[in-house]
Amino acid sequence: MHVQEWLDTVPAVAVYAVVALVIGLESLGIPLPGEIVLVSAALLSSQNTGVDPVILGTCATAGAVVGDSIGYAIGRKGGRPLLAWLGAKFPKHFHEGHVATAERSFEKWGMWAVFFGRFVALLRIFAGPLAGVLHMPYWKFLIANVLGGIVWAGGTTAVIYYVGIVAEGWLKRFSWLGLAVAVLIGAGSLLMLKRRAKKAESQRREPEPVAAGD
Repeated sequence: MHVQEWLDTVPAVAVYAVVALVIGLESLGIPLPGEIVLVSAALLSSQNTGVDPVILGTCATAGAVVGDSIGYAIGRKGGRPLLAWLGAKFPKHFHEGHVATAERSFEKWGMWAVFFGRFVALLRIFAGPLAGVLHMPYWKFLIANVLGGIVWAGGTTAVIYYVGIVAEGWLKRFSWLGLAVAVLIGAGSLLMLKRRAKKAESQRREPEPVAAGD
């Protein structure tokens, strides 16, 4: 079952909770499809299913900020051994190459790596724990974390919500347009067939010309 189809079967409160939980766990450092869940829920909010986009965006932002903060605390306490453990547990996401790339990003961009990391799947998982491992000052991390969470979670929800509404309106217009075109094509085809039938009938009734010399 698709994520959106499953979310459509549960109450709105459960949708908010699932979105906050999945995004929070992903931000904490557990590889989960947070963005897919958020986009699916935002699409639901645009379809009059009872899911409020404002509450959804707030829950998604809260999950992102809290998850990142917990990941930061764990990373600061666990240090390098934590990255090694994560590499053994999730080799696809935390292998040495990915860790090195994330470290270079943090060393080069600092707070901006935390902020823009929210928009990149790989850095979104790394941001909290790695900032803690590298001992980034918490106040810097918190500012970037909160701003990144608001822009990413709130922005994604708003964009998908309005795109969904516009798309639904266009689809309705196209459905009526398609029906109108189908009716016109059908009427035109019927008139054409009637004309051809009348022409064939008139030709059949016309007397054949008498040959010369008969």
